[in-house]
Amino acid sequence: MIKQYGYDFKRGRQDKAPHPFTTSFGVGDVRITTRINEHDLGDALFSTLHEAGHAMYEQGVNPALDGTLLAGGTSAGVHESQSRLWENVVGRSRGFWVHFYPKLQALFPEQLKNVPLSTFYRAINRVEPSLIRVDADEVTYNLHVMIRFDLELALLEGTLAVRDLPEAWHARYQADLGVHAPNDRDGVLQDVHWYGGVIGGAFQGYTLGNILSGVFYQTALQAHPTIPDEIARGKFDTLHTWLKNNIYQYGSKFTAPELIERVTGGPLRIEPYIAYLRKKYGELYGV
Repeated sequence: MIKQYGYDFKRGRQDKAPHPFTTSFGVGDVRITTRINEHDLGDALFSTLHEAGHAMYEQGVNPALDGTLLAGGTSAGVHESQSRLWENVVGRSRGFWVHFYPKLQALFPEQLKNVPLSTFYRAINRVEPSLIRVDADEVTYNLHVMIRFDLELALLEGTLAVRDLPEAWHARYQADLGVHAPNDRDGVLQDVHWYGGVIGGAFQGYTLGNILSGVFYQTALQAHPTIPDEIARGKFDTLHTWLKNNIYQYGSKFTAPELIERVTGGPLRIEPYIAYLRKKYGELYGV
């Protein structure tokens, strides 16, 4: 799938890791990882599509910028817009599976031969409260980010001590999502961003990325209305080329607000993302 997306294995590779990530050693060497769950195809599948979005951004940077401070994504939010776009807007779309589902059924005939496309499509887009951010559906995903943002802000302001973070986590998840983690591994320690870098500034990039995925995709469709039909035929060149020409090639030459203005003709807007969610899940759930 990611070969068809445009991820170049001649300039990258894929390995396994407990928490999927992308790492770049330069425009010519951008590597991704995934994780395998033998009982859930979605873990490897959607984490691969997600990381490919990050990697294609890095592979698409103008080679003239390689080796400079500009040879990388311009912000966490813009970077996440690409992973979330390729994972969800494209990878969980009905058109995408019109093309790929027969191939998936051929690979897993025992499990999927009697499962119609409509059932599979609904299953990979089901909405329900969950414990793990990276496994959350598109509708509830941002609640996970909001909880983390609030807790990080309390840590930075000094109103919450690190030793009290696990209990604060459990309380917010119970109040906001109605779920309680059985342990801290599935609770506060599930995200490496808590302890793999500085506190503050990481998690909101995911929600900004979701919002940007909506406005970037809308802008791409305005330029190329045939993109959804091409996706249903397994063709991604038009979308990938548009993203490369308008976003990827510039690396971090522009700030995020400058890039958004340059690409969309205006500032960051949430309306296209909300419209995308309402249309997709309104049709799925009849609301």
